[in-house]
Amino acid sequence: MKPSEQLADLSLTLPAVTKPVGSYIPAIRTGNLIHTSGQIPVRDGKITCSGKVGQDVTLEQAIGAARLSAMNGLAAAAELAGGIDNIARIVRVAVYVSGAPGFTDQPKVANGASDLFADIFGEAGRHVRAAVGVAELPLNAAVELELTVETKN
Repeated sequence: MKPSEQLADLSLTLPAVTKPVGSYIPAIRTGNLIHTSGQIPVRDGKITCSGKVGQDVTLEQAIGAARLSAMNGLAAAAELAGGIDNIARIVRVAVYVSGAPGFTDQPKVANGASDLFADIFGEAGRHVRAAVGVAELPLNAAVELELTVETKN
């Protein structure tokens, strides 16, 4: 099944590509790889999940934020690829989690993104990953995600 068909089966729609808040572009292509800039949980121009995970934000909310950030990254990558069906595989995902002192469940937060990619792309959605705890993220976002995908052409 094509990734676009999987999205429809999951009742998901790629969002519009989020506008940069600084001097960068949402994604760049080099050869058959597309790298995205950091994507935060933004919907309709507003951050949906801010603060420290384990203090202001629950684990479940952070998992949802990672999922939304993944959708935003996928939208940026799909735009450069000429559509989601031109993405051959998810190569690498880096998830940054703004956690309260002592919060160590970054991998569980990152699973929100990883599981989404597997649901959409199947085996081609399995990827290498980093799940990193950080002190602060831009705009007080709880989660930020970077994505590398391989294109079919």
